[in-house]
Amino acid sequence: MSEIRIVGTAHVSQKSVEEVREAVHEFNPDVIAVELDPPRYAALKKQAATPNVSEVIESGNFNQLLVQWILSYLQRKVGLDVGVEPGAEMKAAIQEAEFRGIGIGLIDRDLRITLRRFWHALSLLEKIRMVYILAVSVLSTSEEKIDVEELKKQDVMEMAMAEFRKFSPNGARALIDERDAYLADQVNRLRMNNERVLVVIGAGHVEGVKKYLDAPETLPPIEELVKDIKPVPWGKIFGIVVTLVFALFIVAIAYSGVGMEVLIMALIYWVVIHGALTAVFTLAAKGHPLSALTGFLVSWFTALNPLIAAGWFAAIVEAKIRKPAPSDFKKIFEAESFTEMWKIPLFRVVIVAAMANVGSTIGTIAYIFFIIPILHVDPAVIVTQGFGNMWVAFTSLFR
Repeated sequence: MSEIRIVGTAHVSQKSVEEVREAVHEFNPDVIAVELDPPRYAALKKQAATPNVSEVIESGNFNQLLVQWILSYLQRKVGLDVGVEPGAEMKAAIQEAEFRGIGIGLIDRDLRITLRRFWHALSLLEKIRMVYILAVSVLSTSEEKIDVEELKKQDVMEMAMAEFRKFSPNGARALIDERDAYLADQVNRLRMNNERVLVVIGAGHVEGVKKYLDAPETLPPIEELVKDIKPVPWGKIFGIVVTLVFALFIVAIAYSGVGMEVLIMALIYWVVIHGALTAVFTLAAKGHPLSALTGFLVSWFTALNPLIAAGWFAAIVEAKIRKPAPSDFKKIFEAESFTEMWKIPLFRVVIVAAMANVGSTIGTIAYIFFIIPILHVDPAVIVTQGFGNMWVAFTSLFR
């Protein structure tokens, strides 16, 4: 029967580094399982391949990138405050394994899968909350000291997990519960071929992993934990609905008899409202004026096409001007302040894209709510006369 010892760590704790080294010396494991996936292991060993900037921009996954970068930045910020490099305890475990010539088990799920499942699992309200909390955390100037060791205590950890579940139950499932199951599954595999397995994982996963190890029959199929979630494409659905409503609205105006001037103004306002808000949000992200102009010119059209977004076009122009380099990825993950991160060309390109998309979306909402008051027309006339005349014209085709 194999023996398993679990060391629950805080990822920015010097004491955790010492606890890992002590556990290796005392337990003398055959293999050390660490909470890393192959890409993060390669990054920790400085062996990671440099990502392709063009592919990142063309993928259009700007929101997920920002969430990943900001979460990484916040963890690094805490590490800087307490004087410990994030992931130092994992690095210590790897160093001990290499020094002793024992195996290393990479037991965490691929971060890219986790982030995709996390983002896709969030409801719209949870995404808004997440963006708000991240923004507040980044911009906060609080000097309150964080007691990292206190956070590792079981009662404090349970309270933190409970609060996160209240804040984002879907997010907690993807970030915590699913990874508990994945980590436990990988540990189970390791203990089949090793007598002593030392497991080094974050303190927040210890309880969940232990439950699965004690009752492995409760583990979900591993295939369910690694496949991509196919969420309801609310963005595309919203885009299709907007396109249909806008088309019907324009046709209704044309048939209502209120005049060609009203129809032309409705079209002009569609272009101007979307373009102006997209440009304003692009400039608010400190995007280049040409990027803002691009957003202005394409936003009216992208708002009618659920397959493309204004931010993608703004990002392409911004990238042409800022010329982000592959080295920007490393700079982003090493930035010690948000101001420093903001100066990095690639980060600027991604945040410009995200903000341009926000501006375009707000433009659609603003148009829907304010176009009738702006045009000074009676909506009842548009609906009754417009659709009435459309019906007459349609039925006349079959006479």
